[in-house]
Amino acid sequence: MWVADADSPRTAGHPFYERLNRLLDESDFDAFVEEQCAKFYAEGVGRPSLPPGRYFRMLLLGYFEGLESERAMAWRAADSLSVRQFLDLALQEPPPDHSTVSRTRRRIDVETHEAVFTWVLQRVADAGLLKGKTVGIDATTLEANAALRSIVRRDTGEGYDAFLRGLAAASGIPTPTRAELARLDRKRRKKGSNKDWMHPKDPDAKITKMKDGRTHLAHKAEHAVDLESGAVVGVTVQDASAGDTTTMVETLITAAEQVEAVLPAVGGVAEVVADKGYHSNETMVALAELGLRSYVSEPDRGRRRWRGKLAARDAVYANRRRTRRPRGRRLQRLRGERLERPNAHLYETGRLRRVHLRGHANIRKRLLVHACGLNLGLLMRHLTGVGTPRSLQGRARALFDAFKRALRRFWSLVSRPEALRTLRPVDSAPIASTASHHQRLPLALQGSRFPTGC
Repeated sequence: MWVADADSPRTAGHPFYERLNRLLDESDFDAFVEEQCAKFYAEGVGRPSLPPGRYFRMLLLGYFEGLESERAMAWRAADSLSVRQFLDLALQEPPPDHSTVSRTRRRIDVETHEAVFTWVLQRVADAGLLKGKTVGIDATTLEANAALRSIVRRDTGEGYDAFLRGLAAASGIPTPTRAELARLDRKRRKKGSNKDWMHPKDPDAKITKMKDGRTHLAHKAEHAVDLESGAVVGVTVQDASAGDTTTMVETLITAAEQVEAVLPAVGGVAEVVADKGYHSNETMVALAELGLRSYVSEPDRGRRRWRGKLAARDAVYANRRRTRRPRGRRLQRLRGERLERPNAHLYETGRLRRVHLRGHANIRKRLLVHACGLNLGLLMRHLTGVGTPRSLQGRARALFDAFKRALRRFWSLVSRPEALRTLRPVDSAPIASTASHHQRLPLALQGSRFPTGC
């Protein structure tokens, strides 16, 4: 039995992924990424490789499907027919293995991922969604793929348990029990210092306190967002132990370079919005010297003395005046709406609160493509009204619930003929919206929303 190739069955497609593929094809996405990744591929050497367009689409699935690891992406590609069509896989073609995705990510450098991020941001700017004048900066901690019980001393490479046993032996306890070791460790101060301890497999991970209060090895992800549109314009990965005032400079420079690359006519970033964690004398002076208007929330530090700090005083007072004006208050409200929301989309819905990669370079590669997915979602919402694949499910559910409510209301009226007789005819005067009229209505109709004149 022979079937022609044109008559072979095709996989079922998802409307969102079909429209997204059409958008990428119209802008020659595959040709662009193949040109950027040509130096990482060799002709006729080794086994068949993963095409660059398919590799970046696999990472985009992490955002759109809420997949936290590359194993989950590979499993999803093998399980879903609509995802297979998004990846341009034939029905009999096996999906990429997670090891192939991991190897491809390690070989493609960070600069290529940044170029793909800039390409997506250019599409957002061409659609008129990106303004680039007002930028908000925020950071969050990501749980590292490393355990605290595996940390070692930086100077000797000794493990934590062996270090405690050495302290017990020096204290006169030759064979300490677990309770004695715990008691000895409880009395020590600054026992989790990043200057003394590190993880042997992930030196970039730092000991820090997470948002839920747990102490864990973590990384710090910081991103800059265009407050006019909500598009991410810059992503950096920093040490989790570094303060916001020290990491803000690199993120701001990255965001300014991206804005100048996609919107050269705008003239660069002009305003910076952040929360009180970014407020310091040095930050205010640096932003003033760069010619940027700052709208940074100021913590309550009480009465301050400015002797010998006139430049810091002027910068702090200028920022205070701006934040108290109507525009400053409006920008702070936008910060809560369009700067905190990408945090939820990227790290909660996108399932990147815990990373399964090690090293700042690998994590930043994943974050850059993750932010590309968020920006593509904004563009898809602008073009089609749907920004994620699961938005269609929510719309169908809402439409079904509205139909059930209408049907239930209609049945309640049909089952009570006396309620229908109390309604005025269509050609009569509309019901006055007074308290007495409302009280004369039947109980079944009080509070219901009927059109005027029913």
